[in-house]
Amino acid sequence: MSSAVESAIRSVVGAGIGKIADFNRKRLEERDHEFLSGIHAPIQGELTLTDLKVTGQIPAELSGRYVRIGPNPFKPTAKGHHWFIGDGMVHGVRLHGGKAEWYRNRYIRSQTLEAAGGPKAAPGPRRGRGDTVNTNVIPYAGKTLAIVEAGSFPAILNDELETIAYSDFDGTLGTAFTAHPHEDPATGELHAITYDAMTPTTVWHVVADRNGRVVRQEPIPVSDGPMIHECTITKNYVLIFDLPVTFSMSAVMAGYSFPYVWNPKHKARVGLLPRNGTADDVIWCAVDPCYVFHVANSYEDEQGRVIVDSAVYETMFKDGMDGPNGRSLGLERWTIDPVAKRVARATIDAAPQEFPRPDERFFGAAYRHAWSMGLPGEGGEGFMGPQPLYHHDLETGTRRARDFGTGAVPGEFVFVPRSADAAEGDGWVLGYVIDTATDTTDLVILDALDIEGEAVARVHIPHRIPTGFHGNWMPDAR
Repeated sequence: MSSAVESAIRSVVGAGIGKIADFNRKRLEERDHEFLSGIHAPIQGELTLTDLKVTGQIPAELSGRYVRIGPNPFKPTAKGHHWFIGDGMVHGVRLHGGKAEWYRNRYIRSQTLEAAGGPKAAPGPRRGRGDTVNTNVIPYAGKTLAIVEAGSFPAILNDELETIAYSDFDGTLGTAFTAHPHEDPATGELHAITYDAMTPTTVWHVVADRNGRVVRQEPIPVSDGPMIHECTITKNYVLIFDLPVTFSMSAVMAGYSFPYVWNPKHKARVGLLPRNGTADDVIWCAVDPCYVFHVANSYEDEQGRVIVDSAVYETMFKDGMDGPNGRSLGLERWTIDPVAKRVARATIDAAPQEFPRPDERFFGAAYRHAWSMGLPGEGGEGFMGPQPLYHHDLETGTRRARDFGTGAVPGEFVFVPRSADAAEGDGWVLGYVIDTATDTTDLVILDALDIEGEAVARVHIPHRIPTGFHGNWMPDAR
């Protein structure tokens, strides 16, 4: 998420509301904020490190960059702060020829950052007043895009992670974008469900083609301004998660930067939008109240039902305004019947977990393997903690777990195939792991189907990389 939400609100609701929000924010407590301290504390400065120590052997097939992004507030304040708000910073390691060639961290060069005294902003079109980007980094149409939901256009990064420009897809994007678009491996299209904080009655199905131009922006009516963090696709549908986290003007007026709260009056539903359909074609299916940030995968079975695997919460943003909270229900499988318009929910694994990722070559199709990060559970300090990495074999119904050791905090791990035509799951998973005892970080490379075994390699980074959100493997062009 982004401070673009707050900036957009201020530009529309008027000076009076803005003054009330500013006044009430000043009255909020300045305290030790759990998402500005410990593993979440921002780091200072931008580094380029080329003398990286490595334990084990980096596979020669890994030629490219692992890049992850997250919030790193330039001038942090606890008053009204939320984890999802903060200047974006990318952290990347380049691997080539069995070596770790460099580590770099760079701020996303936003106008918001420059106005706060940070580096000069990158050029390019802006959408509204806020342009903070801090949630995901993806390779698409030959570019590296840093992205966020509900506000700013994407930022384009070069191979050294410098922000070179902001992009509206060559003038073809007319709405907000998203932090979680999904590329269809069969067509090369990028699908997204997007929303705008100041348009509470509409979300959009946005499609960009393989050349990086938006070819579809289909409006879908909604109510209450739902926060739709994720979408997913199948052969015939795009899924819309219209769940009970919605915009709150009272939160704005109280001085909070992230004005989305649990709204039990908002009916939970999932929409099946035919890929080329209109709002009138959406098949809406009621579901018990819950919230989903991230999907592992989805597909259609032989009976035409839609299968969705995702990390699910009982509630979200119900118990405070600092960051995500609510009881994790683990990894669930939803079977959605488009004829009966029913959703059947079943638990795959009840252990608290987040950031599920598949072998992306099989996204939108039947699949077998998924990897996810354990959570401390209800009441876990700072949302993340020393928890395992999980591998789910959905064919056998088994789960493997890798414990990284006392005080070790893993982030999202991503799958990289051994080759373009390797079997599903044949490759590695990569992710950053913080050592809280030494305040350092390793980029850990594991055999994807043997995560309990000895690490294939560890690239040692001599400082803590704050817990971030999402990233991806950016392979070198072939």
